[in-house]
Amino acid sequence: MTIDTIQFEGVLPRVFRDSRGDTSVSSSGVWLSSLTFRRPEVYMVAAESGAGKSSLCSFIYGNRDDYEGRILFNGTDIRGFSIDRWCAIRRESLALLPQEMRIFPELTAMDNVLLKNRLTDRFTAAEIRAMFDRLDISAKTDVAAGCLSVGQQQRVAIIRSLCQPFSFILLDEPVSHLDERNNRAAAMLITEVAASQQASIIATSVGNPLSLDNFISLSL
Repeated sequence: MTIDTIQFEGVLPRVFRDSRGDTSVSSSGVWLSSLTFRRPEVYMVAAESGAGKSSLCSFIYGNRDDYEGRILFNGTDIRGFSIDRWCAIRRESLALLPQEMRIFPELTAMDNVLLKNRLTDRFTAAEIRAMFDRLDISAKTDVAAGCLSVGQQQRVAIIRSLCQPFSFILLDEPVSHLDERNNRAAAMLITEVAASQQASIIATSVGNPLSLDNFISLSL
């Protein structure tokens, strides 16, 4: 399933139900609005901590449904999707890099990536090693991920998130622990992989945004 549009119609996390009159909600460019994310546009969603960035990604990815309103893929309400359909969508159309990364500390950096790539057969081993090199962690491929710095783990998680086909990739604070140079390198890699399949990027930030170019800015 190729996803061309993701529509929000009056979406609001249920935890914010009693805050709909607050400025923080009424001024949001996402919550309680009519909003359409269109492939292959690039979006940057900025917000303060606790405004719902991770919730936004979880709602789109189908991990959570504790929201009011409707989310539609290509005009179809996602609440009606079966488990099998969600599995297919996550395998073929939606990629996610969660804020907590979900790295397996006992596995090497490379094995963390290959664990996903073996399921998708998206890249060759040489292509994955080239991505490690581009993000300046080629010397860490055989190091246990638990021994890496948080910034190095973040780069491993970025590579892993790219190892599948997708129409949209959801990146929740993907470079929060990266300096400007590594931020730019990560942004260039993500942009290139997304552009190769005419995919959209939706990235969130609390102050250290992914260094994307030509993006549509939204605020929560």
